Amino acid sequence: MEKVTLNVTGMSCGHCVKAIEGSVGELAGVSNVKVHLENGTVDVEFSSAEVSLDKIKETIDDQGYDVN
Repeated sequence: MEKVTLNVTGMSCGHCVKAIEGSVGELAGVSNVKVHLENGTVDVEFSSAEVSLDKIKETIDDQGYDVN
């Protein structure tokens, strides 16, 4: 398992947390997702054999947030 912390802009409320944790959490290979609104970060634990970091970033982007 790999762990990564992504800087994400545009998150401001509980809906943002649910949107990101829900969509990323549904990806095959993702075992844990935690949004930190106060820091503007998202922690993701995933298996790189099953899902790419680019796919995770794309999923967050598709929810309307920017990954830096």
